[in-house]
Order: sequence, then C-alpha cells, then structure tokens
Amino acid sequence: MTTTEAGREPDARASDGPVVIGSLSPSRAGDFMTCPLLYRFRVIDRIPEKPSPAQVRGTLVHAVLERLYDLPAAGRTSRAALDLLAPQWRRLLDEAPDLAELFEGADEDEDGWLERAGTMVERYFTLEDPRRLEPAERELLVETVLASGLKLRGYIDRVDVAPTGEVRIVDYKTGTAPRADFEARALFQMKFYALVMWRLHGTVPRLLQLMYLGNGEVLRYSPDEADLRATERKVEALWQAIRRAMDTGEWRPRKSRLCDWCDHQQRCPEFGGTPPPLPELPASPVPATPVTEHDDL
Repeated sequence: MTTTEAGREPDARASDGPVVIGSLSPSRAGDFMTCPLLYRFRVIDRIPEKPSPAQVRGTLVHAVLERLYDLPAAGRTSRAALDLLAPQWRRLLDEAPDLAELFEGADEDEDGWLERAGTMVERYFTLEDPRRLEPAERELLVETVLASGLKLRGYIDRVDVAPTGEVRIVDYKTGTAPRADFEARALFQMKFYALVMWRLHGTVPRLLQLMYLGNGEVLRYSPDEADLRATERKVEALWQAIRRAMDTGEWRPRKSRLCDWCDHQQRCPEFGGTPPPLPELPASPVPATPVTEHDDL
C-alpha cells in the first residue's frame, strides 16, 4: 500500500527525492509509544480534545519566552518578560475565544493560573541569562524526508549557533524534570529534532538542552551519529508498527498512569468504553500526523 500525508498526491515527492509515504512528529510518535489507541483517536479519528489549564499555560509561557528575544539584549529582564504575560494571554484569547471557558470547574482561577505562569517565566531567568544570547532560530518548523519516504517534522523552540558553528537545540518544558529512569523517553523528542537537523544540514547538533521550568532543572545531552542512526531506526520501526495497525485496524490500548489525564476514557476499553467505528479512509493516503507547536509541554 502506498501511503502519503494528507493533501499530497500518492506519487508526491519531496524535492525530487523519495515518494513521501507518510509523516510523523515527535509528539505523535510519543502518542503511539504511550498508547496506540490514543494515536488512533488523535490522528485517525481526529477527536477534539479540550485543552487543559496546564497545556494552555505552557503555550503562554512559550509565547512569552519567544517574544522576549524580540527585545534588545539589555532589555531582556525578568520584569520585561512578566510584562509580556498579559498581552500574550489576550492574544491567545483573541485567537481562540473558547479559552475563556478554561477555568470553568477548574481547581484554580485565572489570577492564580497567571501567577503560576509568571513563576515559570521568572524561573527561566535562574537557568540562563537571555541578555547574553542571540538565538539563530525560534519556533522553527523543521522537515526532512528519510530514504524510506517517511517525512519527519516538528517545531523546535530555539536553535543557538555558536561563533564556531556548533548547534544547540533548546526546548522549554513547563512540567518538572523526569526521574532518571524516564530520561531516555524525555530525550527521544530532542534526538528526533537532532536527527532532522542532521539530515537537513549534515552536521550533528553539539548539544540538546531541555529546560524544565516547573522545577528549574536542565537536562543536557550531547548526541553523536550512532545515537541519531539508532533514533532513525526507532522512528522507522514505529512507523512500521503504525502501518500494521492501519492495515489490521487493531489499535490496542496501553494502560498507564498517564490515563488519569486522558480525554478519551469514556471510549477506551480499559475503562469500559467502546471506540467509535473507524472512519472510512481513502484507499491509499494515510492521514498526516498533526504537528503543532508546544504539544509536548
């Protein structure tokens, strides 16, 4: 079966390269590893999910840190960043008015929610000094097509390039740093980005940096080609597993403690629910795996 991302003809090629058989983002790859049924609900069924206050707060903090670097270096202070919170929140509300309902039935009100966002913004300044940095890229959408035809795509929060040409990929997380036994999973997203950058530019990024604004910890990792080749094999294997699930229609749930935050319990067999019938799909195209900013907060 020839598969493509939605919106492409089955024979579409990327820059005269291999036929594009599908696309995968680090978030959707993470969904499938967490629970194949969750991947199905999000990618195949495209069932809407109500954003949580924590998710929207992450989007707001990311927006503030992105706009912070629009200011002159000397003006990138904690106070200036906090002054960006209210206008960025108004912008998000203008773009998505439904967010006004975010606090209905929630455990915290808007003022408390904004205060916690401000705490995360202030914590950022304990981890690095933005007055000494000039990012090469912010909110960078990167895409590449592997030899197999699988397109990899995602948003990178920040790319720093040293005068010597060494590249650092930076990602902000508004949660807390994982325990040591979960670090590999946290680094998968960063290795995914590093793989894309390597395939695009031919140079392995020097450093991957995860900044956890929930508790002020930083996770750093220096990849090499062996790491990225292993990541490529893992991504290809994940795509083959997704293809098998599409061919067989078997999207098995995988219960974990993450189920406590899942919007789909009422339709999940692990909780006594029944998934909706699979939607009718075209004979050949595979729906694109959606790629959005900050969906790995």
